[in-house]
Amino acid sequence: MEGTFTEKDSYAQHFSPKDYLETYYSFGPGQGDPSALLVFSLKTLHKAFHSGGLKGDTLIDIGSGPTIYQLLSACESFREIIATDYTDQNREEMQRWLRKEPGAFDWSPVVKYVCELEGDREKWAQKEEKLRRTIKQVLKCDVTQPNPLAPVSLPPADCLLSTLCLEGACKDLPTYRSAMKNISSLLKPKGHLVLFAILEETWYMVGQHKFSCLYLDQKSVEEALEEAGFVIEWLEGTPLSSSGALHDAQQVCLLVARKH
Repeated sequence: MEGTFTEKDSYAQHFSPKDYLETYYSFGPGQGDPSALLVFSLKTLHKAFHSGGLKGDTLIDIGSGPTIYQLLSACESFREIIATDYTDQNREEMQRWLRKEPGAFDWSPVVKYVCELEGDREKWAQKEEKLRRTIKQVLKCDVTQPNPLAPVSLPPADCLLSTLCLEGACKDLPTYRSAMKNISSLLKPKGHLVLFAILEETWYMVGQHKFSCLYLDQKSVEEALEEAGFVIEWLEGTPLSSSGALHDAQQVCLLVARKH
């Protein structure tokens, strides 16, 4: 289960936001397994934010990557969202969408799907504009540092969201547990963490490049959260049909945890 760990420099050099988005976030019939994973994440994020009653002033998204799908439900519940990522190219790709630049990834099929979950598919254009207004900053983030947003220092947030980040950034379980404590420092006591974790995966492909993933099972995620001072309030998982050419993940889960 131990492969070659993808160091930070490799992400900076080889991670292509365009390849990543086209591979995993093209949305529609016939897209196969990546689309199934996306549907699960959109449904459970909707449940967490829309039905679960999570709301407040500030949400920090840890490791946003070049994606905005994870923020579509959250932007209805929080006054401001701070997006973060380690690599310059991912942050720039998100800014491209925020600025409506030509060539930015077309998220409209995903936005329409979330609007359908919320009861009005036709409001997708307003939803995009709302999200653009709600994302106030796009910052650099390194979850392996005690202050992941250094040198920036922010007031503690009401909510943290993290999707598919820690398992890529951490080379082993001690680093993962440490990273969980690091991000916890950005959250108010009694604040919530919404964590979307991929389980039993060791690698995934982006374009021609293979990237490592820390092999996690549900128990190791739960123990890391407990050690970092969280109480799990809700968890939902689903098995994945492994897409042999793209990744070797077996399961995915979304959980909501409250900080002591």
